[in-house]
Amino acid sequence: MKITLGISPCPNDTFIFDALIHRKIDTEGIEFDVHFADVEHLNNNAITGTLDVTKLSFNAFSKCTKSYLLLDSGSALGRGCGPLLIKKPSTLLTNKSRIVVPGFSTTANLLLTILKPNYTNKYENIFSEIEKDILLENADAGLIIHENRFTFKNKGLVEVYDLGELWEIENKLPIPLGGIAIRRDLPHYLQKKIERILFNSVRFAIENPNSSKEFIKSHAQELEDSVIDAHINLYVNDYSISLADEGRKAVRLLFQKVGVNSDNIFL
Repeated sequence: MKITLGISPCPNDTFIFDALIHRKIDTEGIEFDVHFADVEHLNNNAITGTLDVTKLSFNAFSKCTKSYLLLDSGSALGRGCGPLLIKKPSTLLTNKSRIVVPGFSTTANLLLTILKPNYTNKYENIFSEIEKDILLENADAGLIIHENRFTFKNKGLVEVYDLGELWEIENKLPIPLGGIAIRRDLPHYLQKKIERILFNSVRFAIENPNSSKEFIKSHAQELEDSVIDAHINLYVNDYSISLADEGRKAVRLLFQKVGVNSDNIFL
């Protein structure tokens, strides 16, 4: 049986899906047809219901809960891992400043809307181009995610706000960034089988951290081992193994803030 799977090329995704993709674990007769894409592209595909299983931002998930359920493993939640608003040191920001975001359906953009609603002059670009947009002064500031957390200071840029820190101070919960969703119309036994395979893939990755290095580097934007390791250590944690009660509570709270019903969203 073939299942379509969408993931990003970022190190946390390639790390946790390596064992599943390369059959280092038992995939129980399922062949995964893998589609790599930037998170905003995955978000848009999820909203249109394109793939059977997909990584997506929780902001995008709030828009497609009629089509998808959230799997218990594979999510990116945590503390100290939220998106950062950055700028040039000399730039003075106002409510009219032009802000580049990594996609309007990303959780990063949603958090900026919730926590700093005065910044409304926004446009989107792929996450890996945001630092460049600021340096070229196409944008006054930018919202960064993924590897850029570890590279922006080396390019002479400075942090304005850590949106994850603001979320944690206000809500006393980990910040829910993204998760793995599965189509509701798949048979329940198949949904549970895929959830089990993903759990085993995450566990294998954590127990065998060197096994996926070549695969990760073949897709990463930044190739330095220190950046890749820092990325994985930040975004892959206990919530990636299982959301547990606290992780589910954080997701429900985010949905509450945007007025979306969070009943029956978890497999």
